[in-house]
Amino acid sequence: MGLVHPTDGDWRTRLIVHPSIQPHTFTGLLTTGKLIFILDLVLFTLITGLMTYRFVNYPGTFKASLTHPTESLFAATSLIALASIIACIGKYGVPECGPWLVTAFRVIFWIYYAAAWLSAIVAYVALFTNPELKIQDMTPGWDLPIFPIMLTGTVASAGSAFQPPDQAVPMIVAGLIAQGLGFWVSILMYASYLRRMIQYGFPSPASRPAMFIAVGPPSFTGLAIMGMAGNWPAESYNYFGGDPAMTLTTLKVLALVTALFLYSLSFWFFSVGVVSTVKVARELKFKLNWNAFVFPNVGFTIVTIEIGKQLKSEGVKWVGSIMTILLIALYLFVQVMCVRAVWNREVCFQGKDEDNYFTERMMKKEKLGAVGASGLEKEE
Repeated sequence: MGLVHPTDGDWRTRLIVHPSIQPHTFTGLLTTGKLIFILDLVLFTLITGLMTYRFVNYPGTFKASLTHPTESLFAATSLIALASIIACIGKYGVPECGPWLVTAFRVIFWIYYAAAWLSAIVAYVALFTNPELKIQDMTPGWDLPIFPIMLTGTVASAGSAFQPPDQAVPMIVAGLIAQGLGFWVSILMYASYLRRMIQYGFPSPASRPAMFIAVGPPSFTGLAIMGMAGNWPAESYNYFGGDPAMTLTTLKVLALVTALFLYSLSFWFFSVGVVSTVKVARELKFKLNWNAFVFPNVGFTIVTIEIGKQLKSEGVKWVGSIMTILLIALYLFVQVMCVRAVWNREVCFQGKDEDNYFTERMMKKEKLGAVGASGLEKEE
């Protein structure tokens, strides 16, 4: 299931290069985004076909994948990839097509919404009842099953602007509700994650890239709230009375304040992730969780840009542009390493990926053991 991870990076890359997002653009940027979109559609179709072939030709593998203690967590990446595709249809497809795509987007949104809710419930029932999962082995990857429902807000912010007012409002409200669920479940999971690090230390070096997953929820929540507030049809639904423009301004101010409030959490998790990863940089070998270097940080980058736009700060916008360049370079590096690892049979082979339960090292206990052993040697 984790094989869908690379397409997560693809969609966020094409989303971040859209001219409506970037504060500094150049001729051909929109075309570049469209080409990446088409490439991702091809990759998603290819990977889905290969996974379907595996499940059909090897009976039992589908059930085994969904019930495996760690591989099951990555089943959500399929819906995450779909959310990305739907969001990019709103950005790249709707402006270029007729009204039929506006209607199609709305239908697809509600189908995805129902699937994401079902996934969020079923995935965590499985996580809560699986006796093989142990709290000392927790990483932010345990948060992945809630990402599909959380990204509903991102999807709503990408497509609600094109909808008729009577359709845009239900989409925005539903997106905000789903975004709230995703964010609050993530916060609750953070408590267990931080407790695990306080008691046992950082995750094993191989799991350090997954620490960046924690950057995603506050970033995408701030981004989605600002996007949905900006798309509110105040002319038709003016609940605050008076001037409709005042309603829209009020919503935008509230959204900006909320995004700023959450931004510090994203930055803190990002900083902790960087420090912890740099400390073990020489020990790192490619795993599919390297894609976590990219996809959560896209949300972090875009929300930085959007905050810069709202505050009319040229400095913040330039910081966002520099982050974009670095992120695209990192994305290309990760994809090259992914192809290399597949070629060398280091990933995507039995026992090499999420189908193998990985027991996390207890770094603090290892240090205590080393100190204790050193003390004994001195006494002797």
